[in-house]
Amino acid sequence: MTINVGDRIPSQTIALAGPNGAQPVSTDAFFGGKTVALFAVPGAFTPTCSARHLPGFKDKAADLKAKGVDAIACLSVNDAFVMHAWAEAQGTGEDIAMIADGNGDFSRALGLLVDASGFNMGQRSRRYSMLVKDGVVEQLNMEQPGEFNVSSAEHLLGQL
Repeated sequence: MTINVGDRIPSQTIALAGPNGAQPVSTDAFFGGKTVALFAVPGAFTPTCSARHLPGFKDKAADLKAKGVDAIACLSVNDAFVMHAWAEAQGTGEDIAMIADGNGDFSRALGLLVDASGFNMGQRSRRYSMLVKDGVVEQLNMEQPGEFNVSSAEHLLGQL
C-alpha cells in the first residue's frame, strides 16, 4: 500500500549518510516534532537527479527553511558511502540530510519501491517529494515514471 497524505511515516530505522558510513536513526526521531521536506530520487549520480532534483533543493534550502521547514532530506536506494560521495560532489554541506536506503526497506514500507530492472538499476525508489509535519505526511508529490515536475523544490515551496 502506498503512503498517502494524512498517513504517519512508518516506524523504522533509516541510515543517514556521513563520512564514516551509515548513521542509524529512527524515523520517529528524525521526523518527530519538526517539519521535514523529503524528496526521493531513483539513484545518486544519475542525470536528472544530479542536474536538477538535488541541486534544486540545495538552491531553495534557505527559502524552504524561511517557510517553516526544519530539515531537508534526500532519499535514494543507494548505500551510505555513495550517498555521502554524492553529497560531497554536489556540495550540499549541512543543508540536506542524505538518507541511504540501501536495501530499499524504507521505500518498501512507504509503498514507493519500484522495479527498475529494465534499466539495469534493480529495485529503486519512485521520484517524489513530500512534506512531513511531526511524522505525518502533509503533502505528497509523486512523479510519473520518467518525469520531473511536481517533485521539485519549487513545486514543494509553492505548497507552503
